[in-house]
Amino acid sequence: MTNVNELSKRIIGNVEKAIVGKRKQLVLSLVAWLSGGHLLLEDVPGVAKTMLARALAISVGASFKRIQCTPDLLPTDITGASVFNPKEVQFEFRPGPVFTQILLADEINRATPRSQAALLEAMAESRVSVDGVTHVLPPPFLVIATQNPVDHEGTFPLPEAQLDRFLMKFSLGYPTQEEELRMLALLQHSHPIDGLQAVAQADELVAAQAQVREIYVDPKVQQYLLQIVHDSRHHEALALGASPRASIALYRSGQAMAAILGRSYVTPDDIKKLVGAVVGHRLLLKPESRLRRITAEQVLEEIVSEIAVPTITARA
Repeated sequence: MTNVNELSKRIIGNVEKAIVGKRKQLVLSLVAWLSGGHLLLEDVPGVAKTMLARALAISVGASFKRIQCTPDLLPTDITGASVFNPKEVQFEFRPGPVFTQILLADEINRATPRSQAALLEAMAESRVSVDGVTHVLPPPFLVIATQNPVDHEGTFPLPEAQLDRFLMKFSLGYPTQEEELRMLALLQHSHPIDGLQAVAQADELVAAQAQVREIYVDPKVQQYLLQIVHDSRHHEALALGASPRASIALYRSGQAMAAILGRSYVTPDDIKKLVGAVVGHRLLLKPESRLRRITAEQVLEEIVSEIAVPTITARA
C-alpha cells in the first residue's frame, strides 16, 4: 500500500497549503474519494467548503464544476439536455455540469426534490441517462454537496433515501485563533489556492481506488462493523437504523483508511475512526429522543462502547 500512502501524503500536503488546520477532514475526504463514495458537508458559511473541493481537484489535475442550487434549478441544468441543431437538422446532446470529475453541489437543500433526485443516478452509478441514452461520467467521479445547518427558510431537507447515498457527512468547523491568524498571513497578498499546482494525475487516483479494493479485511473486523450496524437497527432511541449500504460504506472506508495509513489490512480502530462520519447521518431519531436532546453521535458512541473490540494480527 506504499503507492496509496505516498499519493495521499502528496495530496494532503498540497491541499494544506491553502486550507489550514483541517487534517482530519482532509483525510476523510480522501477516504471517501478512494472508496468511490460522495461527501455531504454540513456547516456554516465561510469555513472553506468550496475551497476544499477546488483544492482537491487542482491537486490531482481533475476537472471541477460547481452548481449553485436554487429553487428554480431544473434537472436538465444538472444533467444536460438534447438541443436541436438546425445546421445538422437533428438533436444533439449538450452535457451539463455533472460531466466532470469533482462536482460541487452548493447548498443542495435549496434545490427542489426533483432536482436533488437528478443527482441520484450519477452518484450511485457514475452515469446519466438522458432521452433514453446512457452517458458514462469521467472517473474518478466525486460529488461534494454542502448545506447550511442554520438557515432553513426556503429549503427542502434531504430525505433519508438521498442522505443514504452519501458515503460520509461531516463538518469542517471553525478554525482556532492560531489557525485563523496563520490563514490571514497566507491571504495577505493573494489567495493561496491560486498558487496550487497538481501533485498527481487523475489516473493515479483511479489506480489507487482499484488498489484499495485489495486491502484485507479480517472476518473478525467484518463481524465488528456489522455488529455496529445491526445494533443501530434495534436501539430504543432510533426510529431508523443504518441500512446495508452503511455496512458496505464502512467496509470500503475501512479499506481506504488502512491504505492511506500504509497498511495492507483493516483494524478495528480504522472502523471506530470512521463510524461517526459514515453511519451518523443514516440514523433517524425518534421524536421523543429529539425532545430529550439525544443526538445520533451520542447513540453511536453508546453502541460502539458496548461492543467488544476484536484482537487481530497482521496478515502474512
